[in-house]
Amino acid sequence: MSSKSLSVALGLTALLVVAQTASAHPGHGPASGFHAGFYHPLSGIDHILAMVAVGLCAGQLGGRWIWFLPATFLGFMVAGGIVAIGGTHVPMIEQGIAASVLILGLLVAGGSRLFLPLTVGLVALFAMFHGYAHGAEMQSGLRPTTYALGFVLATAALHAIGVGIGIVLKRRSWTTASRITGGAIAAGGLLLFLM
Repeated sequence: MSSKSLSVALGLTALLVVAQTASAHPGHGPASGFHAGFYHPLSGIDHILAMVAVGLCAGQLGGRWIWFLPATFLGFMVAGGIVAIGGTHVPMIEQGIAASVLILGLLVAGGSRLFLPLTVGLVALFAMFHGYAHGAEMQSGLRPTTYALGFVLATAALHAIGVGIGIVLKRRSWTTASRITGGAIAAGGLLLFLM
């Protein structure tokens, strides 16, 4: 691995690791609907890692997957939020989120070479967990529509960051950097299980 590739890989890994270590829970950020929704995905390393990983997978796959994979995540995330706001209880949300970080990190490390329908299915499933967490942790008194708009836009921004990084790594053939980045994300998921 060249020193430039190593620098990029270490920089990406540091960026992902240095992000806040607190998981997203109620009480973070501003109290208005849009701002609270926008801040929620950014307030926990679990959400940041998973959403950037979805973008990285999309960037690695290229073509129509650049928009399809993030759009799948966004759509199913909203569905998960609706389930939570509707009051339906879903067990093991935190474990599902930790699993999403671990498995999406492994997908990135492997170059996103999993059977594509399975990749899409996993992304949809994991999006439901993240969306449920966003909806369940909405503070009372907030408008669900503006709150949802906030978390959708923040998530789309994290996906776009991941897509951009994934495209750069693919175009430069920095396979080792991709593996290190995916491995760092997967390690983050493993740590989430231990917390």
